[in-house]
Amino acid sequence: MDEPLHATYVAVVDDDESLCRALTRLLRASGMRSKSYRSAAAFLKDGWSERFDCLILDIQLDGMSGIELQEQLAASGSTTPVIFITAHDGSDIRERAIRCGCIAYLTKSEPFDTVLAAIAKASSRVHETIVVP
Repeated sequence: MDEPLHATYVAVVDDDESLCRALTRLLRASGMRSKSYRSAAAFLKDGWSERFDCLILDIQLDGMSGIELQEQLAASGSTTPVIFITAHDGSDIRERAIRCGCIAYLTKSEPFDTVLAAIAKASSRVHETIVVP
């Protein structure tokens, strides 16, 4: 089977190893590519350089939180769409995540089809063509 010309490439930044494995399998089974990181620092050290079509960021990470990571990326000019995921939902955290400009805010108990729908939404935004008159 031929691989599509552009498979969606997703970074997963989460300190929950079992969730990273599950998301990696889900993305692969859905025809996407992914790379997982156990911390924001590991993600930044890898030189992420906008090569991902979408980022899935855990909100509560050791060290720099997912929200702090998104704020740093946005301040550096990143426009890569972000999906926040958390095990500890709260209205204050949710509001802060939404203010950061995320495509989706999900809890870790969401069904996988909801995660895939959020990635599809993010990917369609990334691949929009802008025509300048």
